[in-house]
Amino acid sequence: GQFFPNVQGTSLAGETFEIPGDFKGKPLLLLIGYKQRSQFDLDRWILGLVQLDTPVRIIELPTIQGMVPGLFANQIDSGMRKGIPEEDWGSVITVYDEAEPIVAFTGNENGSNGRIALLDAQGKVVWFTDRGYSAGQVKAVDTAVRQLLKESEVKE
Repeated sequence: GQFFPNVQGTSLAGETFEIPGDFKGKPLLLLIGYKQRSQFDLDRWILGLVQLDTPVRIIELPTIQGMVPGLFANQIDSGMRKGIPEEDWGSVITVYDEAEPIVAFTGNENGSNGRIALLDAQGKVVWFTDRGYSAGQVKAVDTAVRQLLKESEVKE
């Protein structure tokens, strides 16, 4: 029920974004990872969401805290580009300098698990988990997305 913190990140395609501001107006699903090991968890979430044809914009948000990673941002992003198809680079937005507000907001216990946050059209978190992938949770967030969309249609 809280608003996601306003942060800035850069996509692997080189575009700078304000999150959640640049995505307001429609629901947004953020897949947040703090460690390279969390990629396995996030990949399973993406696969499940694609299989369910979940009607939401999905942004993968690698969130890398600390001064040292920030100094190597170009090399880290370059490494990620090697493992991600170019057509998906715009959906991967890396946060370095402003990682702390996200970590404080979502917590970093069990850092290998992804943090999955569904934001409503105004940027408020309406669904969240940090427990790791499960098929039941993918179905639950899919249901929450579809409910949000129905509610927004009724308001229009």
